[in-house]
Amino acid sequence: MIETLDMRLNQAQKDGVNFTQFLEVLLEDEVQHRTNKRLSTRIIRAHFEEEKSLEGFDFNFNPSYPPSISVNWPPASFMERKESVILCGPVGVGKTHLAQALGHQACRSGYNVLFMKASRLLADLGGGRADETWEKRIQHYLKPNLLIVDDFANAGSLPRLRPRTSMSLSTGAITPAPLIVTANRAPKTGSPLFPNPVIAESALDRLISGGSHDYSYR
Repeated sequence: MIETLDMRLNQAQKDGVNFTQFLEVLLEDEVQHRTNKRLSTRIIRAHFEEEKSLEGFDFNFNPSYPPSISVNWPPASFMERKESVILCGPVGVGKTHLAQALGHQACRSGYNVLFMKASRLLADLGGGRADETWEKRIQHYLKPNLLIVDDFANAGSLPRLRPRTSMSLSTGAITPAPLIVTANRAPKTGSPLFPNPVIAESALDRLISGGSHDYSYR
């Protein structure tokens, strides 16, 4: 409250507010300061590539964006139902921007978010096999209320999944709902990334089912 005290004193004297009103204003300043600080911390911990927002997204840029996604789309509409959002389409249609904007909106709503490139996530899990920190790293990705995986099922940027990582995907160990995934192609076409068709079918079916929203853009 000390940061706004002088300003509030001058305002109170000018407007002739009583002591109770003056105290209420100071407390509101403190509450807002703490809210902003918590939001800033959540955004830093999310590791966004860029700080994007739905308000700054041009929905007229691509007419194939569904009307259900808009500036006023609340994260609670899919997060509270433990649903996932899959954004599919070629390079340049705004998938990563929109995913980060949805993540930012979730941060503003009080959720903890983590944004990761799929290649980095899988490389990190691969490192866990080498130094026996697999379980610890898995728990790191389970902690956030929302996990955003960017560039999934892109054969050009992902290493071929190893059996243990594949099994974790198929059992949902590193894909807890809610989840936002962006991909240059539909996830169901990502079978070549997996070591065998059975694991591929299990993992990809889990990703695209269970109440997920699949948005494809041209």
